[in-house]
Amino acid sequence: MKHLSIILLMIVLISCKSEAQQEETSKKFEVQKTESEWKAELTDEEYKILREAGTEPPFSSPLNDVKKPGTFVCAACGNPLYETKHKFDSGTGWPSFDRAIENSVAYSSDMKLGYERSELLCADCGGHLGHVFNDGPEETTGMRHCINGVALDFIPKDKS
Repeated sequence: MKHLSIILLMIVLISCKSEAQQEETSKKFEVQKTESEWKAELTDEEYKILREAGTEPPFSSPLNDVKKPGTFVCAACGNPLYETKHKFDSGTGWPSFDRAIENSVAYSSDMKLGYERSELLCADCGGHLGHVFNDGPEETTGMRHCINGVALDFIPKDKS
């Protein structure tokens, strides 16, 4: 009987969903398109990253080297996400920022590697950008927004 009680308790705990999880999965983004519309508008690589939460190989993005003033926008919808002044070289091989433009990103949970990570999404279209970690520069926010370069387009300040 004791074993049955433990098993039932385990089943109940495993099957519970918190309200936060429900809220995350039901979020509606301002930019809504069908998967076929996204496939028609995005390159295969952009689609894999932004719509299927893929990851580009480290050190593959030309945006790693961008240092001139400007704004990094979502490659899918053009939402302004990051500014060069908040970019830093994390040594990880992906464009890294210590913060996003206010209200430009949404957060979700990602368990793909077997542990919880904080996923970053474009707040306008829900496109997967990357993840946020707490190992950024301590003299600023202490956060590292580790972003797939494929998910971004860069607009130099003199062109905006």
